[in-house]
Amino acid sequence: MPSEQHYLIQKGFLSPRYLPTWILLGWMKLAAFLPYPWQINIGKYFGRIGFYFAQKTRHTVKKNIEICFPNLSKKEKYNLSKEHFEAVGAAFSEMGLGWFSSTNRLLKLVNVEGIEHIEHAREKGKGIIILAAHFTTLETSTSVLGEYFPGMKSIYRPQPNAMIDYLIHRGRRRQVEEQIPSDNIRAMVRALRNNGSVCYLADLANKGSNSEIIPFFGEPAVTTTAVSKLAKITGATVLTYFFRRLPGKQGYLANIGAPLNDFPTDDVAADTSRLVKQLENYIRLAPEQYMWTYRRFKGRPETYPDIYKPEL
Repeated sequence: MPSEQHYLIQKGFLSPRYLPTWILLGWMKLAAFLPYPWQINIGKYFGRIGFYFAQKTRHTVKKNIEICFPNLSKKEKYNLSKEHFEAVGAAFSEMGLGWFSSTNRLLKLVNVEGIEHIEHAREKGKGIIILAAHFTTLETSTSVLGEYFPGMKSIYRPQPNAMIDYLIHRGRRRQVEEQIPSDNIRAMVRALRNNGSVCYLADLANKGSNSEIIPFFGEPAVTTTAVSKLAKITGATVLTYFFRRLPGKQGYLANIGAPLNDFPTDDVAADTSRLVKQLENYIRLAPEQYMWTYRRFKGRPETYPDIYKPEL
């Protein structure tokens, strides 16, 4: 029996509640060997089916899109929601591509913009903060990230599903040297002071001293301010790393942005707002590929309405 399956069984993942995750794992391993267009199209097909059955998730997506794109017509919002479910379906196929295919195969599908910014940042010797976000292509993007940032470390938050948690850890280990808990600031600082690279998600909804209420598409959202603080403490360069799926057989575009001028400043909230604006601009290029299933406006003070409250 393969060692991975043996480990999963030892951990008690044969419980019936993990059956959907086993099915997902089987699909990802199968998808890894399919031609790329088949992977994406079959994934999108399952996503379209999910749109009609995942009522609670559909509600979250609907509310996020209504808040962030108020100028769209009702029909346009509905269509964007459906396209997003297709993108989520494709993402499960892409996990197979990223975790179980060869890195060389994936690299052939990726076009990179801004690679020169990495060398300029390394020359400074102060480390690099790679600013990513919750796109449906997240696992695919991290599956090549170590090729551009050797020895990279990433920030990680445990998943509620223990088997999914293991699979994400296992998949990312191919390219990520270390996965740092999102509250371990000391480990991040240590890595950056050694001129290392740390990948951080710009849209984490962290609570506590490292967060502020920052508008996201005009709607107040709890947002991590750790990136500005880390850059201030270490002198690290902040580079955005946004990754999107292109139409048809074109594969992917990885965009490594130029460093922001005059960043960081003494105004943590203003710095974070600038980073959020960068993210918003990229989301607009392919809005269906942002992870609208993510409850971006959760955790706000009680003075703010709960936009995810079920409709009567």
